[in-house]
Amino acid sequence: MREIRTESLTQALNKMLGTKIIRVEFQTEQLHGGTVGDVQLVTGNAKTTDGTDIRYKIILKVQMKWERYGDPDSWRREYGFYTSNLGSLFSESFRWPECYHAEMNGEENETQIWMEYIDGISGLNLTGDMYERAAEELGRFQGRLYAEQPAFLQSLANLSKVDYMKKFYLHYRSWNRVYDYVRSEDCEIPEHLCKMLIDIDESADEIFNRIEKLPVVLCHRDFWVTNILYLNGRIVVIDWDTAGWGYLGEDMASLIADKADIEHMVDYYHRCIPAYYKGFSEYANISHIVDNFVYEMILLMFGYRLVEWYMNAISQAPHQDQVDESSMYLSTLQKIYEMKNE
Repeated sequence: MREIRTESLTQALNKMLGTKIIRVEFQTEQLHGGTVGDVQLVTGNAKTTDGTDIRYKIILKVQMKWERYGDPDSWRREYGFYTSNLGSLFSESFRWPECYHAEMNGEENETQIWMEYIDGISGLNLTGDMYERAAEELGRFQGRLYAEQPAFLQSLANLSKVDYMKKFYLHYRSWNRVYDYVRSEDCEIPEHLCKMLIDIDESADEIFNRIEKLPVVLCHRDFWVTNILYLNGRIVVIDWDTAGWGYLGEDMASLIADKADIEHMVDYYHRCIPAYYKGFSEYANISHIVDNFVYEMILLMFGYRLVEWYMNAISQAPHQDQVDESSMYLSTLQKIYEMKNE
C-alpha cells in the first residue's frame, strides 16, 4: 500500500468538491494491490475555508513502471489519457471515472491518479441485461469515434498497436508448454476441445487475413466484467491502460470469455454481439460485414490462456480449490465449443 500524500489528496478534493479544502482526514482501504499496481479507496472528512466538514470517497490508483509483453509503455497510458482531451469523447451513458488529479513521479517511475469512486454493480453481479447494455454502449462509443475520426485521437502517441491481438496469439502459440500439451497423449483436456484449439491454429493465417479487413476502432482491450460498472442504467469502464487500436469486435471477445459467467456464457454470446453491432451501426454502415469473427477472436485470445490456467491449476492439485479452478477453465473451453456447435 502506497503512502498517501496529503498535498495531492487536497488538490484532488479541491476539484472534486468544488471548494477550497484547508484540512483533510483520511482512512484507506486496499481494493487491489501488487508489485506494479495499487488501488486504494480513500475516505474521510475534509474541512473547507468556512469551517464546513464534508464526507468524501475517492480512489487513488498508483501504477509502477513495468513492461507488458508487446506493449512496454502501457503502465503510463492511463495517465496520458487522463491528462489529454480523451475524456471529452465519452457520453453520459458510457464513460470512465472522472479524474481529479494526476501526477507522474519521474524518479520512482510511477503514476498517481486520483479519481471518482463509482458505487456500481460489477463482476459476476452483472445481469444479462447489463451485459447487453454494456455491449451496445461500447458499440455506440466505438461507432461514433470511427465515424467522426477526432483529429487529436489520431495524434495520441501511446496507444497499443492494431496487431496486438495477433502478436499475443502468436506468442502463446509459440510456447511449447501449452502448444505441445494439447497435442500430447498425456493431455487431460477432452479431445474435442483440443481439436477446437488445433483447428484454430491451422486456420489462423486465413482468419487473421479476414479479421484485418474489419474496421479499426479504439479498443479498451481489457473489457471484462471486473472493469465494467453499471450505475443507474449507465456504463462506467475502468482500467484503460491496455487501450489502443484494434478490430471491430475484439472487446466483445473479452466481455464474453474473460473469466465470465460460465453458466450464461453461450446466451451472452448470442445477446451481446447483436447489441454491440446495433450500437456501432447507429454511426457507421457495417451492413456489408457478413462474419463478425468474435468466436474466432475468443479462441485466438483465450484458447491457450485457458490451457495455461488449467495446467497451472492441476499442477497444484489435489487441493480442492485448485481442482475447482481447473474444472472452471475446462467448463469455459466447453462453453466456447458450444457457441459454435450448439
